[in-house]
Amino acid sequence: MSYQIGIGVPMPMLLPVTGIFTLPFAGYLTFLANRTVYHRLKSEKYMGDGLADSSDPHTDPLYLTSRAHANFLENVPLAFVFAAVAELNGANRRWLTAAMSTLLALRVAHVELGLMRERSIGLGRSVGHFGSQAITLGLAGYSS
Repeated sequence: MSYQIGIGVPMPMLLPVTGIFTLPFAGYLTFLANRTVYHRLKSEKYMGDGLADSSDPHTDPLYLTSRAHANFLENVPLAFVFAAVAELNGANRRWLTAAMSTLLALRVAHVELGLMRERSIGLGRSVGHFGSQAITLGLAGYSS
């Protein structure tokens, strides 16, 4: 599998699995960012996460959406690095596809079935957190 660059030089695809997953992860990240912007505009709080003005952060939509966005950015990039290293080192593509699919489902569950639920205690929060950590550690181990 290769593609042409420049004046017809064939270039092999080095990271086909990791590359395929950039679009769905970027799409969900964009959704999280836009949800945060929506709550910023709605609450007219253009800086910070609204925590200083909130009596209960578990019910403040701006705080929850900004934490969901930040949490995604805290966890996903490192997993992508580990997946890319594993793929460059010859990891099984089916295993990587399963790992990245599971990671996306876990990150969505963490937010939609966890953080965004009443009082942020949905089952998806713990499943998403611990599952994401397991996938990240598995990718790191597979990379070496």
